Amino acid sequence: MLSESSNQNRLIAEWEPQSGVMLTWPHENSDWREKLLDIENVFIQLVTAITRFEKVLIISQNPTHLQHIQALLGSELESANILYACIQTNDTWCRDYGPLSVEFNGKPSLLDFTFDGWKRKFAAQLDNRANRGIAEAGLFKPKLISFPQVLEGGSIDTNGEGLILTTTECLLENSRNPGMTEADFEQLFATQFGCPTTLWLNQGYIAGDDTDGHIDMLARFVDASTIVYCQCQNPEDEHYAALQAMEQELQQFVQQIPRLQLEPLPLPSAVIDSDGERLPASYANFLIINQAVLLPVYGVPEDSQAEQILARLFPDRIIIPINCTAVITQSGSLHCLTMQLPQGAI
Repeated sequence: MLSESSNQNRLIAEWEPQSGVMLTWPHENSDWREKLLDIENVFIQLVTAITRFEKVLIISQNPTHLQHIQALLGSELESANILYACIQTNDTWCRDYGPLSVEFNGKPSLLDFTFDGWKRKFAAQLDNRANRGIAEAGLFKPKLISFPQVLEGGSIDTNGEGLILTTTECLLENSRNPGMTEADFEQLFATQFGCPTTLWLNQGYIAGDDTDGHIDMLARFVDASTIVYCQCQNPEDEHYAALQAMEQELQQFVQQIPRLQLEPLPLPSAVIDSDGERLPASYANFLIINQAVLLPVYGVPEDSQAEQILARLFPDRIIIPINCTAVITQSGSLHCLTMQLPQGAI
């Protein structure tokens, strides 16, 4: 444990200075095997965008995979901003198994929680030890501190000033942490994250999301007092009832904490896969990096509106759209693929 006092440590907000972003490159032993060309094109765009502003730590499976990645990226990228580690993984969703970052006595610490493949839906043994492999390779500068609790990075969001935003559907799903209650999580967040206040959403739904309601698909802090959220205004849409109910809950948070304010994001038009299933398209799954915001877009009319909203909310950052139609075929989006690392972490 880091501390018995919530005053000494603080969960770092995503918009604070970063040293880099962690990515796990897709490989043929993952669920991407049939779509490798499409998803690798997305990763090339991600690396190209991120290395303009900070480092990228790319996880490859082995030296042969590493050589393949380097050939794809070519020599035009700023190689000084790319770090590599050969660590075997099951899949690419490092938001959920990458380390969570706290400031402890003024310095960054990296917390390694247990990852079980979203209540053991998918194999995750390799993913669960990826952080330890990176630490053993000497690529993390701070000490890596391990915790037995299952906690996925996409399941929580923070304003960096003592608030946690999350969902009961995910955190209180009993298969992840049998017996853990709201009070148990609140104690964990207060003690280890310096977050004495947890905002629990009971409502919210994005079709195709198999994480049991991760907050990073539904609502996010963009600064210490502003929450953006998915809004559905079409009564005929399957999301309407759940997202309207979530909006009402968010409005109750504002009544309880008057400094909070809300900004709606449009819900993308339906993106349907080859089997006729709706995919989990959400503009809330953006990634904040130094001087920029990477926005997932889906080739639908709402893309430009979402870009305009984030440009207004992040006036000092460039908004970089990344087409994530290929990404959502595997039930996640841009934020899910990435884990930001704070200044001093790599």
